[in-house]
Amino acid sequence: MRLPNHTTSNSDEVPHIAEIAEVKDSSAEIIETYAVKDPYSYVRIIYYNDSNEYLLEIIEPHLGSEERTLLALVKDSLHKILDYEQDALNIMSAEEYLLKGIETFIMSRGYKIDSISKKRIGYYLLRDFTGYGKVDALMHDENIEDISCDGVGIPLFVYHSKYGSIKTTLVFDYEEELNSYIVALGQRGGRQISVSNPILDGTVPEGHRIQATYAREVTTRGSTFTVRRFRNNPFTPIQLIKNGTASPEMIAYFWLGVENGESMIISGGTASGKTSTLNSLALFIPPQMKIVSIEDTREIRLPHQNWIPSTTRSGIREQMHDGKFLGEIDMYDLMRAALRQRPQYLIVGEVRGRETYSMFQAMATGHATYSTMHADSMQSMVNRLENEPINCPRILLTSLQNVIFQSQVRIDDRFVRRMNKVIEVVGFDPDTNELISNSVFDWERSKDRFVYKGHSFLFDRIMEMRSLSYKDMMNEFDRRVDIIRYMVQQDITDHRRIWEIINQYDREPEEIINHVRRGLQEGGLHIDA
Repeated sequence: MRLPNHTTSNSDEVPHIAEIAEVKDSSAEIIETYAVKDPYSYVRIIYYNDSNEYLLEIIEPHLGSEERTLLALVKDSLHKILDYEQDALNIMSAEEYLLKGIETFIMSRGYKIDSISKKRIGYYLLRDFTGYGKVDALMHDENIEDISCDGVGIPLFVYHSKYGSIKTTLVFDYEEELNSYIVALGQRGGRQISVSNPILDGTVPEGHRIQATYAREVTTRGSTFTVRRFRNNPFTPIQLIKNGTASPEMIAYFWLGVENGESMIISGGTASGKTSTLNSLALFIPPQMKIVSIEDTREIRLPHQNWIPSTTRSGIREQMHDGKFLGEIDMYDLMRAALRQRPQYLIVGEVRGRETYSMFQAMATGHATYSTMHADSMQSMVNRLENEPINCPRILLTSLQNVIFQSQVRIDDRFVRRMNKVIEVVGFDPDTNELISNSVFDWERSKDRFVYKGHSFLFDRIMEMRSLSYKDMMNEFDRRVDIIRYMVQQDITDHRRIWEIINQYDREPEEIINHVRRGLQEGGLHIDA
């Protein structure tokens, strides 16, 4: 069966390049089919009613026996000559070089091959030489957040943004094949993995984070790898609303907080979407402000020009007297450097060590700071910050204005992400040695809705700074809620377009809000870029 028309491009060649077989299992239900690299690779989601589980199937061009033989010959030929043609490879792109290699090989051997077969062979050649081999389609699927291989002969699992953790049809059947793939992953990220050094942590040039183990040295079922995909298009506040993670009122509240330099920490468990929320809220930083970001792995993506992104660096094996490795640059080093760069906004990917103390000192001296951490309540957050290895005094925590608690929860048969609470840190009670806090928003699980608790100290501070009445403050808040709702209505999810509208409102507030409110009433007006 050929791919359905609604999942393919308009090219007449599409059915010849990628074809799909029928599902013969009577309990199977095709949920969705979508393109990854149209017209070559697709993903099909199948639900099996008898086992109550989803399966993700990769659809790629089918090669006949002659095409497979030709592909193997071309690969073998290119492997032999690549080392001798580095100059040619440096002049032209790798893709151009490989496709030219097919033409040269075919012409020199006198093969006769039609254009569709050439496209199929070219797809696999590029996939295996410049891509990620049999995992390449998963690496390019924007719906996939994590890819996990647990060993030889075990199906790969992915975390899909719509279906949660789901099994795939991909398997590494042979130990040698998987070991070679792990070595290639390490080389792609400039790292080595071997029997003597069987654990790998690294980042590939595209920004994906890789963790891998080699052979059976530390994992009994063979080599493993986990890929945390780096999104090409960063998550935005509008997507948080469309996914049900937050409400328009909450996003408008964060907009006011970030714009006015209120420091925030997004806290929650693994896979709760903390970094996505951090990236989303950073869009509200005014364009002229100087930003410095500090990360282990590059995940923050901003449209701002006045931004210094910095990442840590691993050292070599020789360990120095302070416990670090020679040449290593850790989060603490980057934090010290960042504070000398006089940032107005400081973004720290995740706090977990001694750099956290410096971060809170930066908050106390007026630097708006945003970060993430692992904790599911105020008490557990305070405990983590006070104890080893962070050792931050409780009184210093009052420099933090807002804490967002976020979690992954199950609603019906779906795993979703929700902001459980938005809490303001108001002060410190010396008698009880406790932080004084105020809950601004709560999530009601039974109704899956967000509730404003009736008072915000952020509004009080803005009213005092700008000499606003309560009525004026709430009018300003309502304006921003309307702008957020307008962007949701118009499905504006591109981070640069959202940033433009935010900045337009800063320059021309009356014009933008009038346009937005007309658009909300009529449902069809667009803000010109």
